[in-house]
Amino acid sequence: MLEQESFWNAESFVVVTDKTKPAMKWTVDELTKRGKKVYVIDMADKPEKGSLHSIDGLPPGVDCAVIGVTKTNPADAMESLEKKGIKRFWIHWKTETPEIKKKYSGTQIQCITGRCPMMYLAHGINIHTIHGSIAKLMGKY
Repeated sequence: MLEQESFWNAESFVVVTDKTKPAMKWTVDELTKRGKKVYVIDMADKPEKGSLHSIDGLPPGVDCAVIGVTKTNPADAMESLEKKGIKRFWIHWKTETPEIKKKYSGTQIQCITGRCPMMYLAHGINIHTIHGSIAKLMGKY
């Protein structure tokens, strides 16, 4: 099993969004359907009702973080979440930054970058599973 697949076996997740990546909402929905405990930190100008508005409000003991932000540097969110004890991160495709690669390569922190979560979470025939199939054919899954 690839690390991109086993990542989703965890029991609790925090999804950090600023609403610039639609896949973050779909990720929350899919994880919730799977019975996972999901916290959402919404850093948008108008956060969703029921979401946390900062990392400070996140309780301890969360297993993994999925970060999909473009208005701020995701490395900043990673650093704050690491202080909360999170060691497994997924940085949404096209949101990774050089700071993330520089700071976390060669560490004990698991950091998946360059991939859309929905390629691994979606089921059935839809744009996400088609995207995953194309990625497999091209050796980029």
